[in-house]
Amino acid sequence: MPSLEGTTRVDIWIWSVRLVKTRTQAGDACRGGHVRLNGERVKPARGVRPGDEVRIRQDGYERVVVVTKVITKRVGAELAAECYLDNSPPRPERPPMIAVRDRGTGRPTKRDRRAIERLRER
Repeated sequence: MPSLEGTTRVDIWIWSVRLVKTRTQAGDACRGGHVRLNGERVKPARGVRPGDEVRIRQDGYERVVVVTKVITKRVGAELAAECYLDNSPPRPERPPMIAVRDRGTGRPTKRDRRAIERLRER
């Protein structure tokens, strides 16, 4: 059996370095097949070592990071950024959102008007 020294669970690591917001989301991403370690799908308990490549798919975008340091506790953003090298491709630009109302729906309510104004500010 290989030594587990210098390793940690993949779900804990991706949560610790702030690739996901919660540990539950990290485990769900692993179980859902959205996390790959060195090219293969992994379960949440799989060990991560320095030099491993972790790919995590979120919102139609894939983050590709190489582990440089193994941590088990969630740390601040500056320290977390030192624990991996980000090799992710640039995010695709979002298409502009267009505020469209159905014809004949009448005058927009105050809530609708504020939502339209928020869209126009982006």
